[in-house]
Amino acid sequence: MKKTFSLGAVVIFAAVCAQAGDKTQTGTIISENSVSCGSKVEKSKQTELLCQEYVVRTDTTDYHIRQMKPVEKQLIPINTPIEFSLDKDKIKFKAAGKSYEYIVVSEAAAAADAAAKPSLR
Repeated sequence: MKKTFSLGAVVIFAAVCAQAGDKTQTGTIISENSVSCGSKVEKSKQTELLCQEYVVRTDTTDYHIRQMKPVEKQLIPINTPIEFSLDKDKIKFKAAGKSYEYIVVSEAAAAADAAAKPSLR
């Protein structure tokens, strides 16, 4: 009896661990903003560096993501659908055939869609 129970528990635990792996999610980039992410000094002149910060919306969550380093990259258009994976505080995705890796700076519940709310009459 104990062996059967132990074997069942191990099988269930293994199944849960297998499901907890890296899952791909879908979302849409809904906004972009330039934010300060440091400064550099060149010839005794200090220049503020800007990074792009995007909001990726899924069915349930809004992720605010930011470039890891202030580098000049092409802007990703708004309303671009993406498939992404999360790994701790990083998000990896492809958009327009290019791969990106950003830092997740915050997440929040997605705003309720106005069309999904029932109208009161």
